[in-house]
Amino acid sequence: MATRKKAAKKSAKKSAKRSSAKRSTKKAAKRAGKKRTPSAAFMRPVTPDNALSAVVGSSPLPRTELTKKLWAYIKRNGLQDSKNRRAINADDKLRPVFGGKSQVTMFDMTKLVNRHVS
Repeated sequence: MATRKKAAKKSAKKSAKRSSAKRSTKKAAKRAGKKRTPSAAFMRPVTPDNALSAVVGSSPLPRTELTKKLWAYIKRNGLQDSKNRRAINADDKLRPVFGGKSQVTMFDMTKLVNRHVS
């Protein structure tokens, strides 16, 4: 009797896995046809302050573009740490943006950059 219960549980788990796999492939197929629209909050223009405008420019731009320009500056000047790729080394322009720190992680960078936009 106990083996019947175990067998029933196993078959229920297998069918649940199959149905969730089917659902995920349907969702992926549905998404493939549509183009993803960005959130309005990310597309709202923000104005960088003086410290950040030395790196990305002073004109208002969406957060997505600000991030792209910041990463372009980092890559162009070779500021990504060679051993720990998550770390960004600050140069003279980025040090005020990073709050005086000489090195920050890319996760901390977003918090620090948000302090310099309005």
